[in-house]
Amino acid sequence: MRSIWNGAISFGLVSIPIKLVNATESHAISFRQIHTEDNGRIRYRKVCEVEDREVSQSEIGKAYEDADGTIVPITDEDLSHLPIPTARTIEIVAFVPADKIDPLQMGAAYYLAASGAPAAKPYTLLREALKRSNKVAIAKFALRGRERLGMLRVVGDAIAMHALLWPDEVRAPEGVAPDVDVTIRDKELDLADALMDTLGEVEMADLHDEYREALEEVIAAKAAGETPPQAPEPAEGGKVLDLMAALENSVRAARESREPTGEAEVRSLPDRRSTPKETGTKKSTSTARKTTAKKAPARKSTSKSTEPAKKSTSTARSSTAKAGTAKASTAKAGAGKKTAAKKSTARKRSA
Repeated sequence: MRSIWNGAISFGLVSIPIKLVNATESHAISFRQIHTEDNGRIRYRKVCEVEDREVSQSEIGKAYEDADGTIVPITDEDLSHLPIPTARTIEIVAFVPADKIDPLQMGAAYYLAASGAPAAKPYTLLREALKRSNKVAIAKFALRGRERLGMLRVVGDAIAMHALLWPDEVRAPEGVAPDVDVTIRDKELDLADALMDTLGEVEMADLHDEYREALEEVIAAKAAGETPPQAPEPAEGGKVLDLMAALENSVRAARESREPTGEAEVRSLPDRRSTPKETGTKKSTSTARKTTAKKAPARKSTSKSTEPAKKSTSTARSSTAKAGTAKASTAKAGAGKKTAAKKSTARKRSA
């Protein structure tokens, strides 16, 4: 991973050379702006208002605009000589329990990599001290033109740093909560607890961005000249008026979705249509036919029902055809003729 900042961690009188690398990455699909008539790219050009011409990146600098419109140029050299100790240092100022940090303050995450062999021991010392204390370190650092607040914690065998908003940058939730009096019954809380218990926990690694996957399918289909997949029709749901009924239905649905189905226990069996099993089936069928042919003489009496008589007639016809075909064979031909003659007599009596 490419470092975006080089400096050191100031841990009292201990200095730990480190490199700052991004701990996260974005998988969001980005789009380009185009001219819809000809798909031409839309680009933004940097133009100087005074000269009315496009300027290159090397001609662009920084400046502060005062309230009256006065422009105050600020150079990189001005920024490099700022009178603060955190210009190239992550200065640890305190160690606090992790639950003291408001999640609303947490921002971008970075990994702190030890820079060189001399940094290995003090880096490991800080990491193990954080582990044993079950605390996080609060630090100040300067990045991208401003001083920031950070939180250092252990992730695996590495030290990670979360950029934090300053406390005065977090707004108070005024006017957000409902401004009407609401009474919650114990039974409603019990159902809410049951729903939470039924839904249970989830492996964070199993969660994924379904929107991005669907968007990739649309892009792939359009690139191939195919019709993009359509979203299913949303289920028509009525307006929920009874909170208790909604909670009960939610608990019931959650339990049903968590219960193992019979299909989940079914294991795929070997394919019975394979070649060896086909051969065995044919032999079994042939044996059954022979057994039927041998037992045919015993059916001399008239059948009590019409359906068995039809089956006997069909069997007799099949046996007669086979007997005619077997005339050119050996001893089985004679037996076939006798069987055919007997079954022919049985057919005449049945008629």
